[in-house]
Amino acid sequence: MNSLGFDKAPGDTRVVVAMSGGVDSSVTAALLAQEGYDVVGVTLQLYDHGLTVGKKGACCAGQDIYDARQVADKLGIPHYVLDYENKFSDAVMQEFADSYLNGETPIPCVRCNQRVKFRDLLDQARDLGAEAMATGHYVRRVSGAFGAEMHRGTDPSRDQSYFLFATTQPQLDFLRFPLGDVPKTETRAIAAKLGLAVADKPDSQDICFVPDGGYAKVVEKLRPGAIEPGEIVHLDGRVLGHHDGVINFTVGQRRGIGVHDVGSNNKPLYVVKVEPQTRRVYVGPKEALARHCVTLRDVNWLGRSDEPTRDVPVTVKLRSMSQPAPATVTLQAVSLQEAASAGSNAIVTLEAPQYGIAPGQACVFYQGERLLGGGWICRDDQAVIQ
Repeated sequence: MNSLGFDKAPGDTRVVVAMSGGVDSSVTAALLAQEGYDVVGVTLQLYDHGLTVGKKGACCAGQDIYDARQVADKLGIPHYVLDYENKFSDAVMQEFADSYLNGETPIPCVRCNQRVKFRDLLDQARDLGAEAMATGHYVRRVSGAFGAEMHRGTDPSRDQSYFLFATTQPQLDFLRFPLGDVPKTETRAIAAKLGLAVADKPDSQDICFVPDGGYAKVVEKLRPGAIEPGEIVHLDGRVLGHHDGVINFTVGQRRGIGVHDVGSNNKPLYVVKVEPQTRRVYVGPKEALARHCVTLRDVNWLGRSDEPTRDVPVTVKLRSMSQPAPATVTLQAVSLQEAASAGSNAIVTLEAPQYGIAPGQACVFYQGERLLGGGWICRDDQAVIQ
């Protein structure tokens, strides 16, 4: 077996590396090329550069394509740039805008991995004759008794498994993650040792097409005239003020709300609910955010066929930066095949109440280091669990 798990020499194994132009994917390509694999670099052009003028650290923009090509030339591997702007717009950016207008807080990086990189690009890798596709993500692909499993990256500060929860089993079988056991400091050291120009390049931002965090401007550009003002309402029914659009608020938000409750002894207010139909943003005390139960849609399940799907003990992450919380998850699925089709629903029951659980974010479940799957957090009016 070679290092990627194939029973043949590396030189007889073609691997497509998704090269974003950053240090992680560049080192991934370099390590595989050093081992003698037949490496092909592929970079995606994903979005209209006009949306990200002046954006530093944005992946898959013009500078990054240039950087990826320079690395490929230094490594002596073929490199292709694929124009995926239309695919990216249809699969990621349009939903991003609609999600904000629907009172949700989207995670476009998950959709990009799910619908573009691990679907369309993966198919392209097969068309190029590859037997695997490698990325620079900090997660581990572990061979278990029943097939490939996804585990957290060894370095907890760099683990990216939350953003890959929608990866299906067939995709995981084809994917490889050479940096899963490597600390970021070591990745940069490898790049410097190999003389790669990207060794000190800043990390890309999570939302690559949003300039300087101004997602409202992107939504306005994608949905002209769709952002409308509304009321900021206390949970007791009092109108405390007005806002310029629900896209500026997320459940759990404390800063920048723009109103105060003079009758609460200066107790801080939090966004408790965003109601897009009425354009109302509801605010209240922190205790109003407490939730013991979370409803999920479009669940992706990576559990085995012999594992239960009801009252499964797990730990869950409710945001990418949140600490794992003990819980149980119950899938609503007729069969495990349906559960693995990224179309079923689930209920997550938390051992202790959690705060600031925002619709549109992901709830990702783990058993130990292993990722079992995850789903999208619903608004209360979207819950369809039976």
